Amino acid sequence: MESQNSSQSQKVSIPLAIIVAGALIAGAIYFGGGHTAPAGTNNVANASGSVGSIEKVTDTDHIIGSKNAKVVVVEYSDLECPFCKVFHDTMHEIVDNYHGDVAWVFRHFPIAQLHSKAPKEAEAAECAADQGGNTVFWKFIDQVFATTGSNNTLNPSELPRIAGSLGLDVAAFNSCLSSGKHTSEIQADVLAATKAGAQGTPYSVILTSDGKKVPINGAMPYDSVKAQIDLLLK
Repeated sequence: MESQNSSQSQKVSIPLAIIVAGALIAGAIYFGGGHTAPAGTNNVANASGSVGSIEKVTDTDHIIGSKNAKVVVVEYSDLECPFCKVFHDTMHEIVDNYHGDVAWVFRHFPIAQLHSKAPKEAEAAECAADQGGNTVFWKFIDQVFATTGSNNTLNPSELPRIAGSLGLDVAAFNSCLSSGKHTSEIQADVLAATKAGAQGTPYSVILTSDGKKVPINGAMPYDSVKAQIDLLLK
């Protein structure tokens, strides 16, 4: 999970970096008994307490499935975050395997301090949605994640190329992107993500029809996400 408050890395020598890395690994093994900590918790009451204020899911959201599904996963994501890229595939698998019982909402949380290109990529996704609606938005997001190597590596020239591959009017797309039409919208999304409790990416919240809110911090693996959802569907 990538932190919004990460400070800028300082230069260190390669030998020192190796020593530090080795010490961290050794410490993790020693204190963790050789096992990684559980990715999530099945204690719904405790988990829901750490979630902030989530904006209501509406028809204006980018969603796969129905906003009235038994479970809705709201994800706050950064298109240049490598962990988001992994979790994106996990969530596609989740919604495919629950056959309508689970919906997935994508909300923008580009962390500009880490990925200076991410806010513009988020705007590009909205420009794609302007032309092609929700379906094209998701296809555009899929293609960005499939194309980028993450960590601010996507060449900006790929954005209109992706738009063209989806059958969009590239000139109109470029005009939208250069105009800053969606800049304030993305900035508002970042603020909303912070209010929801996001401190890094990916940050997701599982919502249920009876009001439960369960956070998913980081790129939780498929089996762990499934376990959380199965518990809520009981």
